[in-house]
Amino acid sequence: MTVFISADIPLTRRTKEIKKTALGADETVDWKYFKTTKEALKELRKQGFKIFSVEQAEKSIMLNELLLNCEKLAIVFGNEVTGVEQATIQLSDGCIEIPQLGMKHSLNVATAAGVVLWELVRTKISV
Repeated sequence: MTVFISADIPLTRRTKEIKKTALGADETVDWKYFKTTKEALKELRKQGFKIFSVEQAEKSIMLNELLLNCEKLAIVFGNEVTGVEQATIQLSDGCIEIPQLGMKHSLNVATAAGVVLWELVRTKISV
């Protein structure tokens, strides 16, 4: 797995703060920095990835209804407050929405990432 990071997340090198937060993951997960999200998505496309953004958007696919049969899949998670930028959504193959009940219809980005990534892995596990 490689993590692609754009300028939206100001990480250009492994700092003391990253090491503290990552708890060693920064040494086992490759990552590459791009100045813009557009550049990162262009590189992913070049490598044959399908790109999906996690966002409540028109024509989004509910996570529990998602059927993807692609080997290379890139998931874009947005800013904690503003979500995924419209320009990024337009460069995506589609949007994934996490079904939610109740009055509030948002999750923080760490929770959203955990839910989406677990669901994608869960569907690949055969017990």
